[in-house]
Amino acid sequence: MQKENIAQLQISRYNYPLPDDRIAKYPLEQRDASKLLVYGGSGIHTFRFGELPELLPEGSLLLFNNTRVIHARLLFHKETGAQIEVFCLSPHIPADYVVSFQQRRQCSWHCMIGNARRWKDEPLSMDIPVDGGLVRLKAEKGSTTGSDTIIQFSWDNGELTFSELLEIAGKLPIPPYLNRPSEAKDDETYQTVYSRSEGSVAAPTAGLHFTEKVMKELREKGIKMGEVTLHVGAGTFKPVKSETIAGHEMHTEFISVPKETIEQLLHYSGKIVVVGTTSMRTVESLYYIGRRLFAGADITAGDLRVKQWEPYGDTVEITPEQALLNILHYLDETGQQRLISSTQLMIAPGYTFHYPDAIITNFHQPQSTLLLLISAFVGDDWSKIYNYALGNDYRFLSYGDSSLLWKRRNGIQKE
Repeated sequence: MQKENIAQLQISRYNYPLPDDRIAKYPLEQRDASKLLVYGGSGIHTFRFGELPELLPEGSLLLFNNTRVIHARLLFHKETGAQIEVFCLSPHIPADYVVSFQQRRQCSWHCMIGNARRWKDEPLSMDIPVDGGLVRLKAEKGSTTGSDTIIQFSWDNGELTFSELLEIAGKLPIPPYLNRPSEAKDDETYQTVYSRSEGSVAAPTAGLHFTEKVMKELREKGIKMGEVTLHVGAGTFKPVKSETIAGHEMHTEFISVPKETIEQLLHYSGKIVVVGTTSMRTVESLYYIGRRLFAGADITAGDLRVKQWEPYGDTVEITPEQALLNILHYLDETGQQRLISSTQLMIAPGYTFHYPDAIITNFHQPQSTLLLLISAFVGDDWSKIYNYALGNDYRFLSYGDSSLLWKRRNGIQKE
């Protein structure tokens, strides 16, 4: 479908009533006791998430987003008592996440500023208790672009990395729609059991239902597993405020995919199931990166960013397999073991999927880009799925229940 047709989709078509009491403010004590809605050829049914290993075909490939949520909210206090929140979004210098987290004296980040009108140009500082002493962390304001401000951080203890400072001084950024402050327990419950790549400011919430027990049972059944990384940005909570999706700008997010995962996708003959919309956007972005490599001979890493409307134009089409082969050839030529890029990909109704057969995902906000993605995957049946969930006491959003949705093909739902 052409961009002009996609862009004119009315966001009001993707609305539904969501009472506040259906938004889960806290997770269940036992993660895998949550409900699991399964949508496929036999209709819509309710299971427990712990039954997932029995519901996936033997030999399926599960793809997880292994990102880890950081303590991104730093609360500074001026001498007047005013509180300024510095919300770390993504590294500026060094731009690499791993390298930035390892810095021991200074680094700069793209940040959002809370109570910005109370912060002029003076440096802010806080004293952080560490091992019986105090470490002074200073924040200095740089240039501002849109809602982002470059903040230069510096601290007076070279033994501490920036990652360690954030872990001690920062607060976990839970979703704004929970309407409550973060609590100590969120440090555990708002991380997936397989998280390890630091960088997100929001959890890939479809993965919150997995437990070590479920992972063990999946492996015992012969379910294969692969990992990708997408560091979730604050833009994931940004509502579509324009009447049509043409007026909405998608946020750009860092992605990293190991060579091993790309090879798994290329050679896999079983069902491919992505865990969460972040994994979906990462995997689908591979097609457009591979297509870009096909089109240009002198491509650099900076040229590989996937743009918002890239799927919806008149460009040469290649097979999904050829796209993956192009990426593997690029990695071999450049001596890299993983593809590192970024994506602004918008998946909306009319989009053509290239790799996944199913998605495991939570229930998303009305009129959101996440709901657009689900509608693209299951068609107009998204409303049947959500009405069923509302009518059967499902819990919604980040700490809510989950679903296993099989993709529609040519108007026919298949498992």
